[in-house]
Order: sequence, then C-alpha cells, then structure tokens
Amino acid sequence: MRKCEVYLHGIKAGELTEIDSHNYVFAYDRAYLSDKTNPSVCLAMPLRDEPYRSDRLFPFFFNMLSEGENRQVQARLHYISPEDDFGILLATAGTDTIGAVTIKPAAL
Repeated sequence: MRKCEVYLHGIKAGELTEIDSHNYVFAYDRAYLSDKTNPSVCLAMPLRDEPYRSDRLFPFFFNMLSEGENRQVQARLHYISPEDDFGILLATAGTDTIGAVTIKPAAL
C-alpha cells in the first residue's frame, strides 16, 4: 500500500491511496471540506465526505503523468518501472505540474 497527499494551490485537499494495482481510494481531508470556499480537486470528484474508489488510477491523476519518451526517461531516472503509474506520480508530480494540483508522499 502506498499513499500520497494531494494539494490544491498549496492547501492539503486529501489523500490518494494505492491499496494494490487494482484498488485506489481518494478521500478529501476533513479540514479541507470544512472550508466551504475550497473547490474540488477536479470536476469528476466533487467535494464529499465519502471516499472515491476505483479499480485503476483515477483518470485525473493518470493525466498528470508524462507519456512516451518523457515517461521512459522519468522511469529510468527514478529507477521505477515505466508501468508503475503511482510510483511515477509520486516521483514527478510534487513540483512541476501543469495545473494547481501537486502530489507529496504521505507523512508516516
């Protein structure tokens, strides 16, 4: 099991968990939900108390990943399998992302 924290505009919005390669969970942080001015991370996952579950990495997070040769280079540089979507997300989506969402390894 691997976890990461999801930040929107530098504010912790929730946690993304990979239970195994076919079981993912995204849950909004209670503090984030308590501020009614906070937007959702994406349109496909509106704010709610119940966690979102999927049998693959959620499309929103998958779309944060590089493709093609860039993905191959990232995988080599970080010693990660090119097929390890969650691992590449953890390694690359912490600072240089296109949108307002960043990913950080969850605090243990």
